[in-house]
Amino acid sequence: MLVERIWTDNAYRNYNYLIACPESGEALAIDPLDHEKCLNAARVRGWQITQILNTHEHLDHTGGNAAVVAATGAKVIAHHLAGTRIAGVDRGVKAGDVIKVGRTVELECLDTPGHTMCHICLRAHGDKPALFSGDTLFNAGAGNCHNGGNVEELYTTFAEQLARLPEDTQVYPGHDYIENNLKFTLAREPDNAAARSLLPEVSVQNAAAAPVTTLGQEKQFNTFLRLTSPSVIAHLREVFPDLPEHPDPKTVFVKLRELRNKW
Repeated sequence: MLVERIWTDNAYRNYNYLIACPESGEALAIDPLDHEKCLNAARVRGWQITQILNTHEHLDHTGGNAAVVAATGAKVIAHHLAGTRIAGVDRGVKAGDVIKVGRTVELECLDTPGHTMCHICLRAHGDKPALFSGDTLFNAGAGNCHNGGNVEELYTTFAEQLARLPEDTQVYPGHDYIENNLKFTLAREPDNAAARSLLPEVSVQNAAAAPVTTLGQEKQFNTFLRLTSPSVIAHLREVFPDLPEHPDPKTVFVKLRELRNKW
C-alpha cells in the first residue's frame, strides 16, 4: 500500500489522502477537497484515481468530489446512510465492508459515529497497519460534535473501536490540529511529558511535514485516550467540582469534549 498525504494549506487545515496499489497504480482518494492537488499528485506518481471515499458528509470533505469525478470517472463511496447528504454516491458501505484498491490493497470500513452519525474510518491491515480517521480521531485530539454529531456516540467509538486497535496503527486524520491539541492536553494534564516533548517540534514545522503518529503514541499524549489518568481527573475536578473522585471514563470524555469546545 502506498500512501500520499496531501496538505491543502487551507483555512480548515485539511489533509487529503491518496492510497494506491503499487502493482496496478490504481488509487483511492480520501476526502479530496483540494481536487487540483490530489489530481496533480496522482499525475506525478503515475496513479489513476478510480475511487473516492468520503469519511463523512461535511463540505470540507466532499467539496472536491465533482471535479475529481469529472477528471477521472472515479466512483464515490460513503457511509450507507449518507446518500441523501452526499451527491452522487455510487456505493454505500457499512462496518466490515472492504474497499479494494487495485490488486493488492484492501481497506476495512469502520462505522464510527460521533462527529457525525454517518462517519466511516478506514483501517488498513498488514505489516504497517493504518487508520484513516477523518474527523473522528485527530493527532492528540478528538472530533467535535457540533454539526450532526453526538458526544456519547463518539465516546463509544473511541472506547469500543479505536482504543482497541493495535498500538502500531498509524493515524492519518482529516485535519492538522496537533499543536492546539497538545496545548489542550497540557492544560488538562500539565505533567504530561510526552505532550511537552512533542509540542516544540510541531510548533516550528509546516503541517506538510508533521509526524505521523501511532495509536500507541496517541495514548501517551491524546487526552481523549487518557481517561483514567489521575492527573487528568484531578485537574478536571478543579473545573467541575461536582465530579466524583473516581468518575467513569465516559463522564471524563464528555467533560473533556465540553472544555475542548471552548478552547
